[in-house]
Amino acid sequence: MKKFMDKHFLLTTKTAQRLFHEYAADMPIVDYHCHVSPQEMYEDKHFENITQVWLGGDHYKWRVMRSNGVDEKYITGDATDREKFQKFAESLPRAIGNPMYHWCHLELKTYFGYEGILNGDTAEDVWQLTKKALAREDMGVRGLIEKSNVAFIGTTDDPIDSLEWHEKLAADDTMKTRVSPSFRPDKSMNIDKVGWKDYLEKFSAVVGKPLNTVAALKDALSERIAFFNAHGCRASDHGLDHTVCRIVSDAEVQAIMDKALAGEAVTADEADAFKTHLLLFCARQYARLGWAMELHFNCLRNTNSRMFEKLGPDTGFDCVGPYNGVAALTQFLDTLDRDGELPRTILYSLDGSDNAAIGTVLGAFQGSEVPGKIQQGSAWWFNDHKQGMIDQMVSLANLSLLGNFVGMLTDSRSFLSYTRHEYFRRILCELIGGWIENGEYPADMKAAGALVQDICYNNAKRYFQL
Repeated sequence: MKKFMDKHFLLTTKTAQRLFHEYAADMPIVDYHCHVSPQEMYEDKHFENITQVWLGGDHYKWRVMRSNGVDEKYITGDATDREKFQKFAESLPRAIGNPMYHWCHLELKTYFGYEGILNGDTAEDVWQLTKKALAREDMGVRGLIEKSNVAFIGTTDDPIDSLEWHEKLAADDTMKTRVSPSFRPDKSMNIDKVGWKDYLEKFSAVVGKPLNTVAALKDALSERIAFFNAHGCRASDHGLDHTVCRIVSDAEVQAIMDKALAGEAVTADEADAFKTHLLLFCARQYARLGWAMELHFNCLRNTNSRMFEKLGPDTGFDCVGPYNGVAALTQFLDTLDRDGELPRTILYSLDGSDNAAIGTVLGAFQGSEVPGKIQQGSAWWFNDHKQGMIDQMVSLANLSLLGNFVGMLTDSRSFLSYTRHEYFRRILCELIGGWIENGEYPADMKAAGALVQDICYNNAKRYFQL
């Protein structure tokens, strides 16, 4: 019986072990999509306890607790930090087979040197150990990033953000990791969502002009894209309920906007047409600037209306969306490609059954600007568990070129989540190592090691032009 999470964790062959320890483990991290705070990085925030750094905004952990019948008081309510941690620790042993079990123990081992098992009985010991460690000067946000060997962080930022913390980070010579904003304009496009009109008013205040026409809104987006580009932006990010490509005339798009501004509800088709128009406009800007465009789709958001009214979005009540949007996706990409304005694009579906479809879409729209111009993103959100990562990489290998894959990201709000890159790298090395051991790929460690290092770091560095 193997020891729990020993140095060969997830690595069952000698080849996999060599690939990980000799080639993958020490590669820098390019975390090109996440939700951490640039302000907390600049200020080198220190957390008082493990609850603050673990449970403060992590809806993965909240779902574990809710699934174990924990009262909301101990999740997002007014219970003390120590009480919340206790409830999570009591829930974690039930999470066998859930990546959260591995992630938590990887984080405890990597950042706190804890080799034991977290449960209700050990919670106090872990609480005291981590609290003492977090009090050290080198355990602030910057220390955690440095310990993780992170070369680049791409945050997620709204067009109306001042980017003041990015400016301060860029001017700070003591910040060793490059941090860049990523452009996330969803709120300007979600004409069918509650709060769209209120958001336009905020956007209008930032650009200093009314945004009551489509032309004005496009000018505002273009202005902010230029602003983000001046601050080192390398990518945009779009969270779509489903892929869209409904092209209508400029006059029809304006009529849809007029309808929404008048307080009338727009239809699903009208919303799709409005989003398509703005997405195509932005994509052309990205292509001109050399940005990557990330499209996340097939998510059914805020499904529990009672909890949405209580807690708001991004609190753990989202699901895999029941959409099949390959036709719309190909039409959208083709519209841009036909005009020579298709940017580098990364596709993520929350529905794992889309892997094969995406793998075939990639080959239809590649370009010579960079190997793997059109990418399938790493297994996303509900798919970033062991089997989900294997399925995504096997499908990508079967239908495209795994060797050009830009690899893992955290998509996290926690500065301890960089161990997810280690988790991914171990799974990657186990996969490739198994193919080599089985005679499906040559036993050339130099070539295989280079392939692994490319997927871990070099491909992303090249793709995002870092």
